[in-house]
Amino acid sequence: MGASVSACASPAAVEVESRLFRALAVLRIVVLVNAVGLTIYRAGNFQSPAAALACALVMVGWTGFAVWAYAAPGRRTAVLVGADLAIALGLLLVTPLVKGPGFQASVPGFWVSGALLACAIHYRWIGGLLAGVALAAADLALRQEIDQSIYGNAFLLVIGGPVVGYMCESVQRMALERDEAERAAARAEERTRLARVVHDGVLQVLALVQRRGGELGGDAAELGRLAGEQERELRALVRGEQPDRGTAAGMTDLGAALAALETGAVTVSGPATAVEMPAHSAGEIVAATRAALDNVRRHVGEDARAWVLLQAFPDHVEISVRDEGPGIPEGRIAKAGAEGRLGITESIRGRVEDLGGQAELITGRTGTEWELTVPRTGADL
Repeated sequence: MGASVSACASPAAVEVESRLFRALAVLRIVVLVNAVGLTIYRAGNFQSPAAALACALVMVGWTGFAVWAYAAPGRRTAVLVGADLAIALGLLLVTPLVKGPGFQASVPGFWVSGALLACAIHYRWIGGLLAGVALAAADLALRQEIDQSIYGNAFLLVIGGPVVGYMCESVQRMALERDEAERAAARAEERTRLARVVHDGVLQVLALVQRRGGELGGDAAELGRLAGEQERELRALVRGEQPDRGTAAGMTDLGAALAALETGAVTVSGPATAVEMPAHSAGEIVAATRAALDNVRRHVGEDARAWVLLQAFPDHVEISVRDEGPGIPEGRIAKAGAEGRLGITESIRGRVEDLGGQAELITGRTGTEWELTVPRTGADL
């Protein structure tokens, strides 16, 4: 019948199988009571009452043993399932000897469904199909006449086995997928927590050491340089351990796209999980961010520090681009626009507004900050 599912399945699949066998144990007892009751009720119709009693005792004994044996996964072997099916077939085959050649109902009756369902649960649809065919063939082969009722019972055996087996396989697969999803969610949550702790603690300290070391000079400058290197390496490590950032077709992970802008002077921070945006929207946001960083390099200095922060919300994203330069003098932006230099107007504001968002510039003696707010449903949707 093929390899057992439980022989190589995960604990989740084995637990599903165990629950189904517990339900089958209840069914076995119900059909046993029915079979024994009918045997007693029809005692006068048997050609050999002693043989009928022996068959009833076999059904009682095997039912008790099967309920016990199937309860433990380690006992669900091919020998047990094969013996279960063989006893059901044997009781069918001795029916003409017990009842005579013109019998209508077989000795075991519905009791054979226990073996059928055991094969289906343990060996999935192929086991249910083979067991159903074997039981139906044995029953039909013994009949002198086959009426619609007898044919219907045989058909139910053939079709019922694989249906139950397929359902068992589907439930086991769902249990496996559920367990894998729960493990993946737990791993992602832990990685996100660690990334947040590192970002809010160690990375901030290293960035501070780098900045202060550069300001103090001398040995402190070398210490700051080493701190900066460690900051970049640790940030890359944290980003590499973030959960899978796969996106749907036509979508782009904005966080990963912005992370590509990170350099020794530019720090990019964002959520640990993918921030999916339409490809066109993400491209325009990255272009606007790059334009803001170009302004930092042009007006503050090639090695000027800048920080890019991405925050994701259900309906929009916010991107902050900040530096610690001297700020933009009052009136300079208007003058640049009047002279035809449209870097801020078109490269930043224009792109963001075309996406249905807004770009706000905050500038002063402590530096300049762009705050870009863009809907997550971009103009290209």
